[in-house]
Amino acid sequence: MDSTPVNWEALDALVIDFAKSENLIEDSTPSPSPSSSSSSSYHSRLLIRQIRRSLEAGDIDVALDLLRVHAPFALDDHRLLFRLQKQKFIELLRKGTQEDRDAAIYCLRTAFAPCALDAYPEAYEEFKHVLLAFIYDKDDQNSPVAYEWSERRRFDIAGLLASVLRAYLNAYDPIFSMTLRYLISIHKGFCFRQGVLSPISDLTERLLLEECDPAAMPPEIMYEASPFNEVDIQALAHAVELTRQGAVDSLKFSKGDLFRAFQNELCRMRWDVSLLDELVHEYCVYRGIVDSASTSLPGMQVMSGPADVNKSGSRWCSLQADSPEVNCGSCKVPHYEPSTGNALMDGSPEGQNAVTSTQTTEINERYPSETAGSYEDRGTSGTLQRNSLIVQQRNRNHGIGERIKRKHCRGRHEKVGLMSEVLGGSGREEAGSSYMVDGLIFREDKYDMMLALKELTGRGMASEVVEEINAMDPNFFVQNPDLLFQLKQVEFLKLVRSGDHSHALRVACSHLGPLAASDPVLLRPLKETLFALLRPNEEAFGEHLPLHALATSVQLAIGRRLGIEEPQLMKIMKATLYTHNEWFKLQMCKDRFDGFLRINLLKVGTSLLADAASMSSDTSNHGSSQATMASNSSTGQEDVGSPTQISSADVSCDENAILKVMEFLALPRADAIHLLVQYNGNAESVIQHIFA
Repeated sequence: MDSTPVNWEALDALVIDFAKSENLIEDSTPSPSPSSSSSSSYHSRLLIRQIRRSLEAGDIDVALDLLRVHAPFALDDHRLLFRLQKQKFIELLRKGTQEDRDAAIYCLRTAFAPCALDAYPEAYEEFKHVLLAFIYDKDDQNSPVAYEWSERRRFDIAGLLASVLRAYLNAYDPIFSMTLRYLISIHKGFCFRQGVLSPISDLTERLLLEECDPAAMPPEIMYEASPFNEVDIQALAHAVELTRQGAVDSLKFSKGDLFRAFQNELCRMRWDVSLLDELVHEYCVYRGIVDSASTSLPGMQVMSGPADVNKSGSRWCSLQADSPEVNCGSCKVPHYEPSTGNALMDGSPEGQNAVTSTQTTEINERYPSETAGSYEDRGTSGTLQRNSLIVQQRNRNHGIGERIKRKHCRGRHEKVGLMSEVLGGSGREEAGSSYMVDGLIFREDKYDMMLALKELTGRGMASEVVEEINAMDPNFFVQNPDLLFQLKQVEFLKLVRSGDHSHALRVACSHLGPLAASDPVLLRPLKETLFALLRPNEEAFGEHLPLHALATSVQLAIGRRLGIEEPQLMKIMKATLYTHNEWFKLQMCKDRFDGFLRINLLKVGTSLLADAASMSSDTSNHGSSQATMASNSSTGQEDVGSPTQISSADVSCDENAILKVMEFLALPRADAIHLLVQYNGNAESVIQHIFA
């Protein structure tokens, strides 16, 4: 599962959009209308979270006050109002004092009983039943009103109201959040049905919870039979595991809008928000989106001195801007710039040694207790230790890897005031302690080196990347020959594009040929590479090389070499995209929602040259064809990333016949198709045979 190639650039865009939408980072993009829309959605989600927390805590009056001010339409629905008044009645009785008992009777007379008259047909019977709470104790588990006393009722009404408010306020979660929910739910279902052991089960079980919010109730005028397309009903039912009636009710609530119903159902899925934030933060640090100095990873220690306390309380630090400092709350990490940086301009060994010596001395003076232990703890080789700062300085000379200022990032605001902070979104949580990495400077050096080499690769500077990696670790490419082959491919194609064919052939003879001779799998990519010499559009072909793909391959390999673990979010995406492919192959159809959730952009092919040729031949699809591959992506394996591989059996069966068999026999799509194939596509014959 973990070998599935993923377009990490597309995932970067989704993750950044998620962080901005959830107000985890400051968005200074000068685009008033999208920013205003995003801000409105954020504050609506914030309002829903506050109402949910109030209801779950039993503070019904607080929730009612928020609804009256911000969402009075919810109280116009007497079905919701009746449930809220019933819960308020129970919560007043739960307190147990005489004063609260009197308040419960007053609520009963003035609000609860009037609502029971016209809320819905069964409301009056429920009203009479809940009056038994006066005589049965809340701790009596055998009483007829034990369920009414249960605190689980709080969570049910909170989830129901959240589902309603989310739809009416258009306060849907960011696309990334919905995409991850959808992929994980398919992954779980696929592994369960196929008997496959999931390599990410420890994460998915903790991240996506089993319980869901109750579904929103469709308007009463929609209770009659619906004219919805059966294709839409089945697509929604199978996408989010609903019964057919559940899918119909969801479409009724969304007034027939399939994608709105799909969003409603996805956002009902509950998950651990704090764990999601951790996964996203880890990914952002790894990809260079936020600063690594403030990340809370293994090896961190809590600082206790008052001078070292960072009051920001945020696990998020920053997006990239332009300055020589890192701003993380009130704590600034200075950039250590060597005083002899110009000595490296000529690349002389003497200059390199001078810089290494100067930087090491400076680090020893500033962090005397951390320098010796931090390298030893990480088990880094002597060669890597000696050349780490050299490589970083070389990258700075290329204009890469400069320590830059980051924009201030907020933590998630979970403790929101009753009115003002819901409206203004101001207010910031504070923490009494901060974290600091043991051996901060060296850890930052590792991230800087990894990200600098990734950046160089993304700019197409393949020869420079090979030189830097060889300087860092001469044995690296011995263990990663595929990566060297891909880098030399890029170098070769750049030389061909510039017209320097003789130099390109020398690269092919010196590197590509010997590598292909030692690994027969590389022969086909070698032939494809050499074929570029004959192409009339070498320039266009070369410009469309998926360099971001190779950049990620370099980052992954260098990260492993430096002891930097691959983010868990990457593992989740690889596994879930793989099972998404396999699931829709079994269903023998295309996912109707993959474009809406950007899943089609997250999937890529596996051939560097094939992707480049595809992009150069169809420039109109350039944006959606940008590829990213794993370090072994040049092996010429068959692309398993396409969800559009539909079998001939599916093509020969009429869609209406498939749906008829699915509906009458309550079968999955794949089983319905297999039955239809046996009876030449005749749905009536299949049904008659089953019921005969």
